[in-house]
Amino acid sequence: MEPSSSNTGFIQQLPTIKNQFHDDASLLRVAKLFLPPSVLDHVGPEMEQLGDEVLEQQIFDWVTDAEKNQPYLRGSGRDAFGKPCGGELVVTEGWKKLQDFGFEKGVVAINYDTDYGPYTRLVQFLRCHLWEASCANTLCPAAMQDGAARLLQRHLAKQDSGALTATERRVFQNAFDHLISRDPSKAWTSGQWMTERTGGSDVSQTETVATYDPYPDGSAPPLASANENIPLGPWSISGFKWFSSATDSQMVILLAKTQPGKGVSAFFAPMRRHNPSLVSATGKRGNGTELNGVTIQRLKNKFGTQSLPTAELELKGMRGWLIGEEGKGIQEISTILNITRAHTTVSSMGYLGRGLGIAKAFAVVREVGVGKGKRIPLSQHPLHMRTLSNIAVDYHAMMLLVFYTLSVLGLDERGLLQDARVSPPSSTNTSPRIQPPPQKLVAPLIRIMSSLHKAYVCEHAVPLVFACMEALGGVGYLVNVESEHINVSRLFRDACVGAIWEGTTDVLSSDTLRALKHSSTGPDSLAALEWLISTSLNGASSSSSSSSSSSPSTKAASNIRQEWTCLRNKVTSQTQEQLLPEARQIVFRIAEVLMAALFAVDAATNPGAEIDAMYERYMSKKGFATAGDGGANDKQDPNLDGAIIYGSSFSRAETGRASSKL
Repeated sequence: MEPSSSNTGFIQQLPTIKNQFHDDASLLRVAKLFLPPSVLDHVGPEMEQLGDEVLEQQIFDWVTDAEKNQPYLRGSGRDAFGKPCGGELVVTEGWKKLQDFGFEKGVVAINYDTDYGPYTRLVQFLRCHLWEASCANTLCPAAMQDGAARLLQRHLAKQDSGALTATERRVFQNAFDHLISRDPSKAWTSGQWMTERTGGSDVSQTETVATYDPYPDGSAPPLASANENIPLGPWSISGFKWFSSATDSQMVILLAKTQPGKGVSAFFAPMRRHNPSLVSATGKRGNGTELNGVTIQRLKNKFGTQSLPTAELELKGMRGWLIGEEGKGIQEISTILNITRAHTTVSSMGYLGRGLGIAKAFAVVREVGVGKGKRIPLSQHPLHMRTLSNIAVDYHAMMLLVFYTLSVLGLDERGLLQDARVSPPSSTNTSPRIQPPPQKLVAPLIRIMSSLHKAYVCEHAVPLVFACMEALGGVGYLVNVESEHINVSRLFRDACVGAIWEGTTDVLSSDTLRALKHSSTGPDSLAALEWLISTSLNGASSSSSSSSSSSPSTKAASNIRQEWTCLRNKVTSQTQEQLLPEARQIVFRIAEVLMAALFAVDAATNPGAEIDAMYERYMSKKGFATAGDGGANDKQDPNLDGAIIYGSSFSRAETGRASSKL
């Protein structure tokens, strides 16, 4: 026997994670379920390449740099002699490089410069799913960039009496062009400033005030940019914003009050303004820029998302442009929220998908003792495989909910466009792909799903990412900057914010309940959910090979319908005040009903032993079926656990041999 040392003895083989476009079965299933073959064939090669690129060592080196060298304020906000200088935000080179990578890959631009019709959003977010866990939170400002681009796009499209003035159109078009650029030297991100000390998500208590203060006739207004001759706006905005992620952005959409009793209004403002009198460190007077009436008070010290600059900001005379009508700011900002909430939910699923990929890779190379001197890889250990397969079932159910929501978002933005390149499956194809909703139900579905899918997914993803971290044992708890590709603890810290940003779970549950009970939106929203559940279950049932009344799938479908009926009756028969204490449970259960219905469609569309097992396990876990219904107990074969995790070609013996070769 020889004693071990720091460099001798057993040293664990480092796991190698795979390209998720091939390795993530759920990602592939939702792509096939929601995208027509013509679109998937067209975007597949590019997604495959992106799946490789986001795992390159250079990317992880930038991630480590962005996490280790966190953003900071140069100086203390004053120069050496006490003169206020506003403080300048400094971000690391790794952060800049990751952001440039996202610009070049068009993580936002693809929705605006590429046309896959109503499927464009789905293509965009499939790509974001691959990028999320490698981007070091640069997709957070990109989310607000996306939302701002969509808001400006809507206003630029208006041609009626509420259309923009010539100057407003030029200013908004300039900003929009920057927001959708793929050129890192031109591309902008955007802030989204709503949160204040008074109310968090309750923007009715906003203390930021905007005053209409146009420049005197005949005088040239100051410029936001001298090179582009873009003037600053006629509104002067002052106040204090408590949270501002994307502090390094080039523009912002913010809320402010204009008149007592008028409500809040939405404004666009550039972050910087032209100042020809600025003096450089060498004494030269040049055409520089400075912050546009903004003082960065301090940066937030956060549990996660530490590479992302989040700050408290004081505004004094920030110049901006009104967006839409005075007092209609909440309606305007809702356009952004629909998109940023979708990005936040996709980020949660991106962290979970990568975490599961890391846990899978670790299970192949890590051996454990099972008694009498025998050792096997974790990928052959029945309990470990059951644990990972249970995570995979929940992951897949939430992927279905998220990407269905994104498909409706795409319909809302693009409509049911007819184009040969993006046509839906042929009418002769009898597979039960999820049908697009009638146009009249699209808006009600978006109103409900925008809050519902984020409330459920971001809350439930956190313990699942933690379970992936736990699957690595002690090494999973470490901050593995030495091997950034398996740094699942970073993913867990960053995933925790999903249930807080863009509305906490309680706020979103209350919002969903309010939409269901509102006299103008409630009936349509309930009808839209009814349509989705009935259409999904009917389509799945019509193609099922065992559609008898006694089959497990038929019983599960009956139980899903019964559960939905109970929920609908509960919502319609009680007041909002009576339902409010149970808002979380109600929203979560509606989400589970929707996921069960979508799961049924997926299982019927692309049948197989693994998806059948996943479907039956999900039905049993969520109370839509029991072991006595048949099938659920039969699907607990350890080989099926491995197939759920590693794919249909999984073999316990083959996995063991692969492990021994590494």
